[in-house]
Amino acid sequence: MKIFKYTLLLATLLFISCSEDDNTDYVNGIAAPTNVTAKVSISQDNTGVVNITPLAEGATNYTVDFGDGSAISDLIKPGQSIAHTYAEGSYDVIVTAIGLNDKKTATTQNIEVSFNSPENLVVTIENDAAVSKQVNVTADADFALAYKVYFGETEGEEPIETTIGETISYTYQEAGTYTIKIVAMSAAIATTDYEEEFVVTAIVQPLNSAATPPSRNPEDVISIYSAAYEDVAGTNYFPDWGQGGQGSGWTEFSLNGDTMLQYINLSYQGIALADGTSVDVSQMEYLHLDVWTAGDITSLETSLINNASGTTTEAPVSSSLTAGEWTTIDIPLSDYIDQGLTVSEIFQLKFVGEPWATGTVFIDNIYFYKAPSNVPEGLVGTWKLAQEAGSLGVGPNPGDISWFNCDADCVDLRACYYDDTYIFGSDGSFTNNLGAESWIEGWQGGSDSCGVPVAPYDGSAAATYTYNEAAGEVTINGTGAYIGLAKANNQGELPNVAVPSSITYKVSFTDINTIEIYVEAGSGVFWQYKLVREGAVTSPVTGTWKLAEEAGALGVGPSVGDISWFSCDADCVDLRACYYDDTYVFGADGSFSNNLGAESWIEGWQGGSDSCGAPVAPYDGSAAATYVYDAETGTVTINGTGAYIGLAKANNQGELPNVAVPSSITYTATFIDANTMSVYVEAGSGVFWQYKLVRI
Repeated sequence: MKIFKYTLLLATLLFISCSEDDNTDYVNGIAAPTNVTAKVSISQDNTGVVNITPLAEGATNYTVDFGDGSAISDLIKPGQSIAHTYAEGSYDVIVTAIGLNDKKTATTQNIEVSFNSPENLVVTIENDAAVSKQVNVTADADFALAYKVYFGETEGEEPIETTIGETISYTYQEAGTYTIKIVAMSAAIATTDYEEEFVVTAIVQPLNSAATPPSRNPEDVISIYSAAYEDVAGTNYFPDWGQGGQGSGWTEFSLNGDTMLQYINLSYQGIALADGTSVDVSQMEYLHLDVWTAGDITSLETSLINNASGTTTEAPVSSSLTAGEWTTIDIPLSDYIDQGLTVSEIFQLKFVGEPWATGTVFIDNIYFYKAPSNVPEGLVGTWKLAQEAGSLGVGPNPGDISWFNCDADCVDLRACYYDDTYIFGSDGSFTNNLGAESWIEGWQGGSDSCGVPVAPYDGSAAATYTYNEAAGEVTINGTGAYIGLAKANNQGELPNVAVPSSITYKVSFTDINTIEIYVEAGSGVFWQYKLVREGAVTSPVTGTWKLAEEAGALGVGPSVGDISWFSCDADCVDLRACYYDDTYVFGADGSFSNNLGAESWIEGWQGGSDSCGAPVAPYDGSAAATYVYDAETGTVTINGTGAYIGLAKANNQGELPNVAVPSSITYTATFIDANTMSVYVEAGSGVFWQYKLVRI
């Protein structure tokens, strides 16, 4: 489907206004215009006058070759049209879009000029599969050049017009039955019309699941309803507290096997833990839930109900909902505690719909959580920009640095800047350490070259920082303190805005020693930086790991992700506690060791009885082992007879004792996050032993 629209050059203008340098070298890097086409309309008076409006993304001018042997048009500005008179016939019109740097993109579009009225009109009217109450109309006809549609929602409406064969989309305010009229037009005075009574439908249930929650340590989450974590046992999601008498209903809705709670005509609805059960969430930081509504509910009130010492108390928090999509809600537990609620014995939750008892919500992924535990250092330490192409850049969205990014030559040129460090102290202090020189831009009085740092951006600020790991935000407090570029802050770019006293950045860990940071410097301008920890080991596997103490963390199957042949369930995890406390220690010096303690799970092939027992050599941790991690291939190789990850028997040749004892084993490792990795080994053809490890 193609929907015509006028495209302003906002992105280009933003790029010009926030370019890293005052020179114009960046202009050569701007891509040629894209999505070149034309909107065509025709005068219905047998004159053959055709109006052509060129369209494209990234164009500053256009020309039109009318295809009839006449002269090519003068330059046409974006949004402007040009009229041309044709004799009856078929013409291949060439529209050329010209970019800021004179790069060009051309497209050919056929125009048929006929003084016959359109014939053989074929119309398709459909409800959009993804957008609620949106109708898509496509019309085609012999001799037609354009068509227009009256959607019948309001009296005296202006029709929407486009080229024949293209699609027009329209979103109604309300579902219902409407008279849709299509008028096909040629160069003739007479038109060909079509009308249809069409039922416009609303999408009243989600078409996609909510985002999968991230992997978390068991101690960092208390789950009420979520497939990602182990829920509190015995929970009743549909206790009838009188809502049924108000016309409310409830069910568990399944979307391609993914189940979620559905509350219909929601007045209020509760969730009750099993009798005598409560959860202490005082060590958690947030309540999370994902909510979908078609739009008939505008907000959801979520209450926690506590039962400390037999006294029931509750507190509500209201959250706005976005129609037709999942709304992710993370409520700080402080919002409840600040209302005087004790959260040490939560035994019920309550949801209230606004407006009352008129709409339906779908709710998934209800859980309490806190920032990941066992993160050894977090932001504390000394960081600097990665000395690689693309570690500094700007673009219209996070992850897009198409407007400007520092390439390899730029990194070399700005060596005085790439050695600047950003120091996050364990006491909450923050320091810019620029040394004797840094890259000084024109707005600072420099000449876009290495020079002496200029106050207050010279590291002299008495600065602090706060890091909200759950929100993925770090705030630098102190006039003149910054990350990346001094000029980029939350209001815009210096010197066009006031010098800020604090700047908030978005931060995410790629691994324990690498972070991606961005700041939206005004609307739609994203400066982005990749920082690495100074003096850190390069391997993200360095540290102590163990199997996640959860169902499915150990398993085997015919392919990666499939553990249908065997997986250790919750009872199995409890039974094998002596094995799930085994650790795998990856040293910063490349050393590796299995630490099994006094007992581990000893299988029959080792002389055991598939039960806890004393470790058996050489799989007892006595191996003098090393490891090699290859980030490019995503593999980790353990070198040393008797050293292993997961199960001693599973190696690249097969399973012991059916193959020779190997001196090394290569595993494939994928990081779920900085502290969780998925590891597998193909133990012979089509046998995949798989493990989920967490850092401790």
